[in-house]
Amino acid sequence: MVLEATMIIVDNSESSRNGDYLPTRFLAQADAINLIHNAKTQANPESSVGLMSMGGNGPEVLVTLTADIGKILEGLHRTKIRGTSHLASSIQVAGLALKHRREKAQRQRIVVFTCSPIVEDEKTLVKLAKRMKKYNVSIDFIAFGDLDSETTKKLEAFHEAVNGADGSHLAIIPPGPNLLSDSLVGTPIVGGEAAGGAGQGGEEGGETGFDFGVDPAADPELAFALRLSLEDEKARLEKEKKEREEKEGKSSLEGIAEEGGESQPLLDKSGEPSGDKKDKDDGDKMDTA
Repeated sequence: MVLEATMIIVDNSESSRNGDYLPTRFLAQADAINLIHNAKTQANPESSVGLMSMGGNGPEVLVTLTADIGKILEGLHRTKIRGTSHLASSIQVAGLALKHRREKAQRQRIVVFTCSPIVEDEKTLVKLAKRMKKYNVSIDFIAFGDLDSETTKKLEAFHEAVNGADGSHLAIIPPGPNLLSDSLVGTPIVGGEAAGGAGQGGEEGGETGFDFGVDPAADPELAFALRLSLEDEKARLEKEKKEREEKEGKSSLEGIAEEGGESQPLLDKSGEPSGDKKDKDDGDKMDTA
């Protein structure tokens, strides 16, 4: 199971007030963040998740890396919708937060929610993406809202530049009847690498990485439940295997004969050393003789 430190960037700009994603864009993000946190910590209990916002006057770290979902929800509750988004600077701040993580063994990942226009030019974003890749930071984008062709082009250019061995992903979620969190269940961002490659909206995952006979896009909740059930079953089998090996090892040690192949017990029924008794009997016979 992957051990990760993940910083989630929520888009709290004025664009997040829009109600094209139920109940609003901002509350849809809150629900999805809860899902991502649970997926990360269930995959590995030692993984941690932090939270920051990119709207208003500038990026703000709301919650440092933690496994406590209560702190994440409290940070979302304190977040105010205001101003415009600051995408590039938010990614840089998130990178610094990951750099100072306590557990250096954790892989670094940033998950960015964006539903507002991207003011940075493509060249600036590509340069930032290459820098993040250099420092082994994977970046997942969850783009939703009214995305024009220019915004999509910038996101695709960033994704192409940052994508490395650990896997960065780009999920473009158009408005629809499903909740934002439900649409994310079938993507690698929530389901991990088993959900498929770095496709848009998780469309590739149903064909290449999900082997339960269920289409994650058609029934994401069932797909997620099946995946968690499989992980629990693997953990149970691994535990049983370990206990069986320990038991067999103990039994084999108990069956090892003493050196020389002697079957005589060390003590007799009265608690006296059996060897001494034998030597004593032999001595008495010799004296009698």
